[in-house]
Amino acid sequence: MPSVRELIRLAAKDEACGSDLAQDPWALNQNSSYGPGASIADPFPEHAPHQSALPERYTQASPEELDAMITAAKETLGERVKILGHFYQRDEVVTYADFVGDSFNLAKAAKAHPEADAFVFCGVHFMAETADILSGADQAVILPNLAAGCSMADMATLAQVERAWADITAAIEAPVPVTYMNSAANIKAFCGRNGGIVCTSSNATTVLEWAFEQGQRVLFLPDQHLGRNTAHAMGIPDEEIVLWNSRKGLTPEELERARVIVWDGFCSVHKRFTVAQIERARAEFPGVRVIVHPECPAPVVQAADAAGSTELIRREVAASRPGDVLAIGTEINLVNRLAAQYPDRTIFCLDPVVCPCSTMYRIHPAYLAWTLESLVAGEIPNRIMVDDAVAADARVALERMLAAHPKVA
Repeated sequence: MPSVRELIRLAAKDEACGSDLAQDPWALNQNSSYGPGASIADPFPEHAPHQSALPERYTQASPEELDAMITAAKETLGERVKILGHFYQRDEVVTYADFVGDSFNLAKAAKAHPEADAFVFCGVHFMAETADILSGADQAVILPNLAAGCSMADMATLAQVERAWADITAAIEAPVPVTYMNSAANIKAFCGRNGGIVCTSSNATTVLEWAFEQGQRVLFLPDQHLGRNTAHAMGIPDEEIVLWNSRKGLTPEELERARVIVWDGFCSVHKRFTVAQIERARAEFPGVRVIVHPECPAPVVQAADAAGSTELIRREVAASRPGDVLAIGTEINLVNRLAAQYPDRTIFCLDPVVCPCSTMYRIHPAYLAWTLESLVAGEIPNRIMVDDAVAADARVALERMLAAHPKVA
């Protein structure tokens, strides 16, 4: 499996989803698109955060020089600063992380370390927001590159959701709003204000069970596929799952029959996986075990042997045996890391084209070195701060999630 460092060679041979993957993040126009990778064609927000230019000290540095900068800064900062690295980050960044995990577990890691002055979140914007909400008021959460957004989170803006809410509640009794962790803080706050809750890919079923105890319908934001797949797993038929179209809305008849209204958002990485890829893997490797993320389209989840969060995928791989063959439908960096961790197994990504998460790709060791050296100098760059009122409402939705427990049969 190729590493990010091999993308130049792959892009040149048309084995990657864009030749721009060969460029460093600061060489790209960060105000016109999400950049190379899976989200490059997604609609780009007009007022997306802009990352200021990095000094040449960092952009011209070799990998060895950046390593020396980061290592020295980490040693100087000690326990005062913790680096949080998401599973989907490139290896060149994850190697420096004090904690590696999914977005919510990293936010909980921030909450669990009150002794730290700052957290450097190597992930994307909504993740840093959640860490800021859950960490102490005197702790700084920093995103090394402000251009590291999330196209899925950007597919549900507060203005869009409030317009949809007005249309929906004019036709039927208000549904219970449920938002995926992969959403902006103000969407989490919207759910908190309106009797709703947050979910992760690990606990979506538990959260929907809680939601149906509160009301007869759910509005699921912003990922249509996680919402649909979770509803299917609960036995809800397709005719009772309706897709909210932000341009046309839904008719009163469609809303009346719905139990789950799913927003029309998606993850561009997981949307790339197909049933044809699964069929090809099974043809080439009889006995292969196919594991996919529930952000994949429903037909892909139904054709797989297992579907679940990044943590479930990791557990499934850990539980496999030497000689096993596993085809995985999730972000390439995690798949590559698992393949390296278990060399006695055949582990590969279902998608043969290397197409990493566009926004995770924005975090580069140069940005990490700049961030850490700024902290050593007494500066706090790129601090992510959620408005107090928004944070209070979002915290309500997060705390409801933490209080929801799976039903015991």
